[in-house]
Amino acid sequence: MRKRKMWVGYLFILPSFVGVLIFVLIPYIDVVRRAFMQTASGQFVGLLNFKAILQNKAFLLAFTNAGRFVGVCIPILLVLSLGIAVSLAKQTAYAEILKTGFLVPMVIPVVSVVILWQFLFDQGGFVNGILHLFGRSSVDWMNSSYAFYVLVFSYIWKNLGYCIILWLAGMAMISPEIYEAARVDGAGEWQCFARITLPNLKGTSFTVLILSVINSFKVFREAYLVAGDYPNRSMYLLQHLFNNWFRDLELDKMAAGAVSMSAIMVILILGFWKLGGKQE
Repeated sequence: MRKRKMWVGYLFILPSFVGVLIFVLIPYIDVVRRAFMQTASGQFVGLLNFKAILQNKAFLLAFTNAGRFVGVCIPILLVLSLGIAVSLAKQTAYAEILKTGFLVPMVIPVVSVVILWQFLFDQGGFVNGILHLFGRSSVDWMNSSYAFYVLVFSYIWKNLGYCIILWLAGMAMISPEIYEAARVDGAGEWQCFARITLPNLKGTSFTVLILSVINSFKVFREAYLVAGDYPNRSMYLLQHLFNNWFRDLELDKMAAGAVSMSAIMVILILGFWKLGGKQE
């Protein structure tokens, strides 16, 4: 009977497994193969494609910008979302309304976000209108170094609510009796946070961190719709580069870049996981 239930479970999983196999695993194996081949001749070239992308100025720029973007966005997002989540956990009157409000940016379509960007940051947009009121000259936000920070703001605004919900889910798993016992022993709010909340959120922090890094690569859609193939240097990301390579049919470079980024992501995930395991 138990084996029968187990096989029924496998049958339910089978369609998803077949879908992942056909649309993810097999195409990725082909990408890995192409990373070591020349597109035109189909000949095996070893690591020449990887050498080519490391010598490519566009790749180095996009890689640097991506690293800078993740390095700026992720710490701000994690700290800000955790702080808000802790405040909401103590709030009872308007907690549900505030949670809903923070989740609203996630359901706004990309096209609407782009229109909002243009309304706020265009040459004749709302922000420049405010600057004019104070006698300041207008700023071309999307075609200057400020474009990077506009992108950072957009990412945090869109992903803040999702991270807050994940933190709240992690805090909901902590027994209130632990806090009560700590307060009886004279612990203050900061001591409860540092000695109880944070240690019990290690698993949640790993999940939030990984999902935040993955989501940081999805901000390309807004940037592409606003600035096109070749935006300001400060917001030229890896997705722009891959899109341009795909358009120019430079599939060997594209494959080598994809494999390189996949390897970096795997190393980062394993590093975070091992670091979290050691801390526990």
